[in-house]
Amino acid sequence: MANAAEMILAGDVGGTNTRLTLYKLVNGCFQSQCQAVYLSADYESLEQIIAEFTAEITDRIDRACIGVAGVVINGRCAATNLPWIVDEAELSCRFHLSTVRLINDLEAAAYGVLALEGTDFVELNPDCKSDQQGNRAVIAAGTGLGEAVIAWGGAGYHPFATEGGHSDFAPVDRQQDALLHWLRSRWGNHVSYERIVSGPGLVDIYRWLLETCSNPEQTVNLANVEAENLAAAISSTALAGNNAICEQALQLFVRIYAQEAGNLALKSLATGGIYLAGGIAPKILPALQSDTFLQAWLNKGRFSGLLKSISVKVVQHPQVSLLGAASYIDA
Repeated sequence: MANAAEMILAGDVGGTNTRLTLYKLVNGCFQSQCQAVYLSADYESLEQIIAEFTAEITDRIDRACIGVAGVVINGRCAATNLPWIVDEAELSCRFHLSTVRLINDLEAAAYGVLALEGTDFVELNPDCKSDQQGNRAVIAAGTGLGEAVIAWGGAGYHPFATEGGHSDFAPVDRQQDALLHWLRSRWGNHVSYERIVSGPGLVDIYRWLLETCSNPEQTVNLANVEAENLAAAISSTALAGNNAICEQALQLFVRIYAQEAGNLALKSLATGGIYLAGGIAPKILPALQSDTFLQAWLNKGRFSGLLKSISVKVVQHPQVSLLGAASYIDA
């Protein structure tokens, strides 16, 4: 365990943004001292970002834990959606830290979920049994799609990372069959859920619908929207009810998000609940609260009754992964 008071650097490295927070750990409580958000693509390495963040910090940083979107093996990670190699030993040496830990970003989010209060969540399944124990799981759509399991051991929880977001997309109807065919022409034979349930995935759904739209009056001019903002423009336009194509794109996105959340619930037997984290879910909450999500969530044949009993919550806390990273290093 940590000392009575020390400084911990927590990081959340994603394909779009890298977030850093400096916490003071006092008697088991994390007190945020300062924080910043950086556009990951503007930097050549995580070291550059940390150096910029710490340049004005006078307190000595004792330890660091960084959640990275990618596979962490032996303290080293090649980020999935960035040309970065992140290494525990190199960070420790460069910034004179006693301890540095790298974990998968969804593992960090899972630790964060365990540290949050009930007011940080919004329930999407009104018929769930909210007091059920058992495994939990986290699924998070953002620049990519991350998944983690929180295993229940009878006396406590143990989060662990997966790369389930890269498993094969399985269409459930003719519309999704057609989408898969289009995505294969774009990405090759392997089309993962991440290619759909992510910011870039929402853009691809929108582009596919534009190509197959028979009514030009349904389209909307998003040509002047910068590429990195296109997913947000599509979802905000859809939520405002201003364009049929955007509404259809978001509805299909929500349906497939629910399908994969249900798949994760079955594969991990997450009777303790599924948590939707990441940057997208809180921004499209009205769409997730629709019948579209719940119907797709429950569409599991003989196991629809099980899904009906499982809580599925949206995580609204903006620093869940940062809090989780800090919690991990103090565990």
